[in-house]
Amino acid sequence: MPAATRRSTAPNPSTEPIESADDANVDERVYAAVSKALLSGKLRPGTPLRERALAEALGCTRGAVRKVLARLGSEKRLVLEHNRGAFVPNPSIEDMRGIYRARRIVEAGLVTTLFGTLARDQVAALRKHVQAEQKAFKEGRREDAIRLAGDFHLLLAQMAGSDELLSYIRRLIANTELYKALYDSAEAASCAPREHEQIIEALMGDSLDAALAVALEHLDELEQRVIAGAAAEQEVDLAALLNGDAPARSHGHDHSH
Repeated sequence: MPAATRRSTAPNPSTEPIESADDANVDERVYAAVSKALLSGKLRPGTPLRERALAEALGCTRGAVRKVLARLGSEKRLVLEHNRGAFVPNPSIEDMRGIYRARRIVEAGLVTTLFGTLARDQVAALRKHVQAEQKAFKEGRREDAIRLAGDFHLLLAQMAGSDELLSYIRRLIANTELYKALYDSAEAASCAPREHEQIIEALMGDSLDAALAVALEHLDELEQRVIAGAAAEQEVDLAALLNGDAPARSHGHDHSH
């Protein structure tokens, strides 16, 4: 009876079987849980994600986990290896530099497109989003703060009115969100809301050159912190390999598995 009631009162009734809706809900729940774990910074580069363990932890089937891992792999949030499974990415520094280079090029075009064109309701939406970022940081919700920081740039891309641009930027941000989770310090999350507010002000300002400088400096500083964190972690891993121990890493993550 409850299921029938839900179907009859739903605002957008579907002709698909109720089991499909339930399966979709499970998929989204598993997707959200694994994504949150990735953005927590506690899963280190190269960590395997085992279907059986995830299914048991999340109370779902291995099939549901498999679909979600494939989805995260297509988004470049996980590395999928044939006959081996899914792993947290372990990108090279050159790989990361390439992604940030692409973001700078694309977002320079985005700033140029949006400069001087934002409507009042768009500015209000951007500022409301920055407030949500600030709240997540103050409450210590690190993974939410990282996700919201990426979503700010997606919101800008939506305002440009190009689905193709939005799709490409979404893929780039999926990569850089993970880099930030893996290698940036927790304290640095406080920088994003302030820098995003500066980007909003610059987009409403008098100088396109100044707006470009603010937006690109934001990406430059993030890249520098992430690259420094990655380099420090690689040095630690080498020391552990040579000395047979693993001293604490310097960028402040909890490394328990």
